[in-house]
Amino acid sequence: MNEHPLNDLMNSTMEKIRAMADANTVVGQPIITEEVTIIPVSRVSLGVGVGGSDFASKHQKPGADNAFGGGSGAGISMDPIAFLIVRGDNVRLLPVIPPSGPLDRVIDVVPEVVDKITDFVEKQQEKKDNTGF
Repeated sequence: MNEHPLNDLMNSTMEKIRAMADANTVVGQPIITEEVTIIPVSRVSLGVGVGGSDFASKHQKPGADNAFGGGSGAGISMDPIAFLIVRGDNVRLLPVIPPSGPLDRVIDVVPEVVDKITDFVEKQQEKKDNTGF
């Protein structure tokens, strides 16, 4: 059984998209300096459309050679959304677009809160160790 031309069209389109949108598109190549590593993070959106039709006439039956017409299209959009900033053991997410709602703000502040709580607990432990209580 012969493969339909629409399958070839779809496979060709998907191969092109695969080549454009790999893992390095979403999480970019790290930019490394002496003390800091910056990793860009992007949002990738894809759209694909493929269609075709078999044509028949009184001289040519459906499925005959040259009885197919089709086309495909694809679009890709990449938007930078954040940078991961790595400095020593500290990792921070720096959004490109400012937080839009309360949940976004909470997610952005969580690393700072965790650092402050950790510092507070360590100081309390040091006081306890020094005083014996």
